[in-house]
Amino acid sequence: MANMKPNKGKLLIAEPTILNDSSFNRTIVLLTEHTENNSVGFILNRPLDFTVNDIFPDIDCHFKIYQGGPVEQDNLYFVHKIPQLLPNSIEVANGIFWGGSFKSLRDLLKNKILNTSDIRFFLGYSGWDRQQLEEEMNEKSWFVGENDFENIFSTDDKSLWKNKLLQKGGAYKLWANAPSNFNLN
Repeated sequence: MANMKPNKGKLLIAEPTILNDSSFNRTIVLLTEHTENNSVGFILNRPLDFTVNDIFPDIDCHFKIYQGGPVEQDNLYFVHKIPQLLPNSIEVANGIFWGGSFKSLRDLLKNKILNTSDIRFFLGYSGWDRQQLEEEMNEKSWFVGENDFENIFSTDDKSLWKNKLLQKGGAYKLWANAPSNFNLN
């Protein structure tokens, strides 16, 4: 896995050395936007103890909601692979889309047309200002990887980060199997 540059549709993988960063330790972020002025993404492997039904009691839908990042955690965002059902979606890359018509989404959820492999919900997002992400990468907080999962929405949350470290190889293989809490070692 060569050193890649960040770009929308790519994955930001937290370096194992950012142990004290409670927002991003052991996370994988799907970049949905990357320009010279900013970057935006969503943490894929931080499920919360909430479901769609907890936020919208009128919708009988128990899809998990994930912590998307530390910014605007009172806003709900969604990433999906069903642009034909959600008008005004923005293509991220390779059949992954961000946002779209919330009215259409509510109807789809109420009528139980979607399943968890179609969409993922997030409270908040991860965001970086101009050059901030590049600075964090130079400080070895992140490395970039391909989104080479068959369906990113169906991946196992618990093994996502570990699998990307194993894929990178070398010393990362040791970190992949290290306990999340070194005090328990």
